[in-house]
Amino acid sequence: MRGVFVDANPSLAEIFERLRKGGDPEVTINNDPDIKSDQMPKLLVGAEIVVIDHTALPTDIAKQCKGLKHVVFLGTGARSYMNPEELAELGIEVHLIKGYGDTAVAESAIALMWASARVLAQMDREMRVGNWLREDAMQLTGKTLGLIGFGGIAAEVARIALGSGMKVIAWNRTPKKHPGVEFVGIGKLLADSHVVSIHLLLNDETRGFITREKIAAMRKGVILVNTARGAIVDEAAMIDALKSGHIRHAGLDVFNIEPLPKDHPLTKIPNVTLSAHSAFRTPEASENLIFAAWEHCRRVAKGA
Repeated sequence: MRGVFVDANPSLAEIFERLRKGGDPEVTINNDPDIKSDQMPKLLVGAEIVVIDHTALPTDIAKQCKGLKHVVFLGTGARSYMNPEELAELGIEVHLIKGYGDTAVAESAIALMWASARVLAQMDREMRVGNWLREDAMQLTGKTLGLIGFGGIAAEVARIALGSGMKVIAWNRTPKKHPGVEFVGIGKLLADSHVVSIHLLLNDETRGFITREKIAAMRKGVILVNTARGAIVDEAAMIDALKSGHIRHAGLDVFNIEPLPKDHPLTKIPNVTLSAHSAFRTPEASENLIFAAWEHCRRVAKGA
C-alpha cells in the first residue's frame, strides 16, 4: 500500500522520516507545506493513503484521486479542510488524531488569556513606535474562567487555571464531571465568566455557536480566548463587541480565513492578541502527532 504525506514542513518531515520503521507502508514525503489542492491528483497517482497537515481536499478534487482510500488528517479539525461525509460516499475514510497536543494547546490558551489580561501585545506594539502605553490590567487570581466544551484540552486548561487561583466553570454538550470544575448551563457560564475560552470541535452543530446573542449575554469586559476554530464564533459580532468594549480583549489563534489577510479587520483592532493557528506547535506535540499518523498508516495497511 502506497501513501504520500503531501504538505510536510521541514520539522514534520524530519520526525516522519525518523519514526519510519522497517516493514512500514511506502509513504513518500512531499516537502511543500504550501501545496495547492489542485496539485493533489498528480501527487497521489497510485496512492491509497494521503497524510494531510493543513491542505484542503475538496470533494471534487478527491474524485480525481483515483485509488485513494484513506486520509490521515494531522489533527481533529478535518472538517475545516474537507467534507468527511462526502469523502465517505467516495469510499475514502478520514482518520483523525486526537489528544496529541492537549497540553500544547492548553498552554497556548492560558498564554493568550494572560497576554490579553495584561495587554502585553498592545503595549509591545506601542512601545516599538515610541509610545509609552500603560494600561490597567485584569488580575486573574480569584476570577472565573468559563470553558465552553470540555475535552482533553479544556481539562488541561482547567488544571493550569486552578493552580493559578482561578475559579473554573464549564459547559459541555454532554454531562461531564472533573475535579475542581463546576459544570453549569451555558447562560450562567456566559454571565459569570471573566474569561471565556472555547474548546469545541467544529461540526454542523457548533458552527456559529457563539452567536451575537451569546456574546451580548457575556459579562461586560470579558476576555474571549479561541484556540478551537474560528467558525465557531460569529466573527462580525465579535468585532463589534471588541470595538464597543463589551469584550475587553480577545486572544485568537484561529480565524475564518487562514492565513489571516494583513488588511483583515481583526488586524486593525488594538484590543486583540493574534497568533497564527500555532497553539499545537511544540516539538512534543509534533512527535505525538507523527507517531499517531504512522500508527494509522500501519493499521490501514494491515487491514488492507
